[in-house]
Amino acid sequence: MAKIWELFENLKEPVYVTDTDSYELIYMNKRAMESFGFRVREDYAGKKCYGVIQGCLSPCAMCNNKTLAVGDFCEWQYYNPKTDRHYLLKDTLIEEDGRRLRMEIAVDITAQEQRSDLLRNYQDLEKIVNNGIRLAMNEPVPDKSLEIILEYIGAALNGERTYIFERNALGGDDNTYEWVAAGITPEKDNLQNLPAEVCANWYRNFSENKNIVIEDLEDIRESDPLQYENLKRQNIHAIAVVPLYLDGKVLGFYGIDNPPKHRLDYASNMLQIMGHFIVSTLKRRNLVKQLQDMSFTDHLTKLGNRHAMEKFFGSMKLSGGVGVVFCDITGLKMVNDTEGHTAGDRLICACADCLRDTLGEYGLFRTGGDEMLAVCSRISEKQLEECAEKLRREISERSMTMAVGSFWSETADDIHDLVKEAERRMYAEKAEYYRIMGIDRRKR
Repeated sequence: MAKIWELFENLKEPVYVTDTDSYELIYMNKRAMESFGFRVREDYAGKKCYGVIQGCLSPCAMCNNKTLAVGDFCEWQYYNPKTDRHYLLKDTLIEEDGRRLRMEIAVDITAQEQRSDLLRNYQDLEKIVNNGIRLAMNEPVPDKSLEIILEYIGAALNGERTYIFERNALGGDDNTYEWVAAGITPEKDNLQNLPAEVCANWYRNFSENKNIVIEDLEDIRESDPLQYENLKRQNIHAIAVVPLYLDGKVLGFYGIDNPPKHRLDYASNMLQIMGHFIVSTLKRRNLVKQLQDMSFTDHLTKLGNRHAMEKFFGSMKLSGGVGVVFCDITGLKMVNDTEGHTAGDRLICACADCLRDTLGEYGLFRTGGDEMLAVCSRISEKQLEECAEKLRREISERSMTMAVGSFWSETADDIHDLVKEAERRMYAEKAEYYRIMGIDRRKR
C-alpha cells in the first residue's frame, strides 16, 4: 500500500517525513529534494533532519516533536537560513509499524516582490521579535528558553554564533550560553572568567547606554587591542553586542557574530528589544536555582540534605569502587543543654567544615541533627581508608569529637546498604569511645 505522504510527491511545496526518535529522514518529495540539493533518495536516506533541514549539529532547540499528535496539524512560521525562505510549517504525527513519524509540509510564504532578504520577510521588527519570544516561552525551563531564543536569533539573522555573557563574582565575564551554526567551532568552554580588561571598553559604552556594532574587526585593532585579539582568535570579523541591564546595573551582555554586514544595525535593534526577555528569563533562572538550593541544601551547614542525597544516589554509578564515610558529632546534646543551641550550631558548622575540607571533592550531606556523611564514587578501598583516617586526624587537631565509620564495596546493588554498614561501624566506634572514656552514653 502506498504510504500517505507519497500522495504529496508532486506537490509544489516541500514535504518531508522524519523518525521522531532517531531524527532520520524517511521521505522527501521532489520539491523538498530540490530545495535541499538532493537528486535521488539515496542522497538523504538516513541523514538527520536537523542537519539537512536546519544545518544544526544536534536536534533543534525549538523542535516540537513531543507536542505533535496523530490527526492534528500544528502550524507555525519559521525562517530557514539554508534556503533563505520563510515558511508556514504544517506538522503532524503519523504512526506506522510501531514507529512515530513526523510529516512536515512547508508552505513558502515569502512574498515574491519582497525578494530574498530576511529583513523584508516581516513587515516590522516587532513581528519577528514576538515570534522568537513566543517559541522560547513555550519551554517552561529557563535554560531551555535561553537556548531556543539564541538559536532563533542566530538563524533569523544568519549569524555564525549567538551567546550570553554574565559578570562573575571575580569581576570577569563568563560565557554562560551559546548557539553555533553548522561548521562553526563552539567557544563557550574557552571563554570562562574572561579578564575584566578585555571587555572594559565595551562596559564603558554600556554605562552610557550604547551598543557595540563592529562592521570590520580591523577598525578596533588600534583602539581596543585586547578585544581585537580576543575576537580575532575566534575568527570574528563583524559583531553586534548589547548590554543586559538588571535594576539599572549591567549584569552582562549578549550578541551575534558574523551576521551579514548589511544586517548589523537591524541585528542590534533586534537584540536590544529581545534583551528585556533575556533578562527576565535570567531572573527566572536565578529564582528557580534559589528554590532548588533551598530544597536540596541544609540551611545551617550548606551541605546537601536528604533530598539532595537521594538525588545524588539516583545519578551516581554504582561500579568502579563506591565508599561511604558516616560521621556522628559526639556530645552535641550536652553542648546544646549546657551552652545553648547557638553553641551547638557552631559545633555542627565546625564539624561540617572539617568534613568539607577533608572530603570536599565527594558528595557531602547532613542527614540528621548530628549525622553527616560523604559518598565517594570511583574510589579504591585504600583511598577510602586514607580519607577516613585523614578525617579522624583533622577532627583531633581541631579539638572536636566526631565518631567515624566507613565502608567500601567494589560494586553496589543498593547504595543504602553501604550507608547502613558505614553507620553501623560508626556506632561501634562511638560505643568504644564511650567505653574508653567511661562515659554514660545515655547522657550524651
